[in-house]
Amino acid sequence: MKKIALAAAAILLSAGAASAADLAARPYTKAPVPMAAVYNWTGFYVGGHVGGSWVNEEWINTVSTAAFADLGPGQGFRHRVSGFTGGGHIGYNWQASNFVFGLEGSLDGLSNSGTVANTVFGVADDVFSWRTDWMASIVGRAGLAFNNNLLYVKGGWAGVNNRLSVSDVVGPSVGSGGQTQWHNGWTVGAGWEYGLTANWIIGVEYNYAAFETKSYQLNATQVGASYAFDAKPRDIQTVVGRISYKFGGPVVAKY
Repeated sequence: MKKIALAAAAILLSAGAASAADLAARPYTKAPVPMAAVYNWTGFYVGGHVGGSWVNEEWINTVSTAAFADLGPGQGFRHRVSGFTGGGHIGYNWQASNFVFGLEGSLDGLSNSGTVANTVFGVADDVFSWRTDWMASIVGRAGLAFNNNLLYVKGGWAGVNNRLSVSDVVGPSVGSGGQTQWHNGWTVGAGWEYGLTANWIIGVEYNYAAFETKSYQLNATQVGASYAFDAKPRDIQTVVGRISYKFGGPVVAKY
């Protein structure tokens, strides 16, 4: 009888130990996949830009009946000058997958100006001066986004304010005159932007713009006479650094 009791006790102890082992076991759970942050380019933005500008100014005489005029039809100059540009921009981006489309308007001030003298009849004979001081543009943008990086191209309308004038102080005939014109044209460009935060964006951009020819009347001295030129900023190129603030557009979590 004693042996039977001891055997029963041993069986009960073994069952308890097995149950304790089962309770101690932990089921295996796969670690969760971490979320990847995806930059969102959609939204309105405003900003500023500053950099260098290069203007190629051209003026060719078409009518020369003023007594002080020394250039004849077909004669003229082309003058290329470097300077600085700076301004502001405002726009909106739409993002679909990795593709980003947008519309942007900008206004720029330019420091480009120059002076060219026709010295055939004296050092101060027919001194031409010009300046290109304001440029505006409205463009469409399209690009590819790689998280915080955006590579894009742009193109659209551009307009520029341009002035051309002449002064002749060498006798016997002297005179002067000038005119300011607004030129419409087109522009294309390309750039790179980087999202520093959900709202702040920096970048660099290159732009090329070309403009229509307009007629300038440079005689304001002699009544009934004409000293007319076909003139334009033949092309304007700029390279600028940009900084923008984007409204809204939080970083999106992606699994």
